[in-house]
Amino acid sequence: MPRRLPEKTRNAPRRPRRFGSQSRFRPSRPFLQSRPVKENQEIEVLIDDIGSKGDGIAKLEGYLIFVPRSKIGERVRVKIRSVSEKFAVAERVA
Repeated sequence: MPRRLPEKTRNAPRRPRRFGSQSRFRPSRPFLQSRPVKENQEIEVLIDDIGSKGDGIAKLEGYLIFVPRSKIGERVRVKIRSVSEKFAVAERVA
């Protein structure tokens, strides 16, 4: 036979979960923030890192931009090809 909890704990009101200063979840950007780049826009970026597939990664206001065929430390002029929620893909402009 299953054990029952005492009556006072069974009907106790639950505390609501708090999402604020005490929460572990902290987004790096506000949720509905607009993307800093648009398709077909040309910008100059500095490659900060290399991705797992060998693409260069640039950051613009915390937004990732993947640039194929680039190396860390390069400053390149790119044209944005596609934009998604978390990142954009660009190509080098000759």
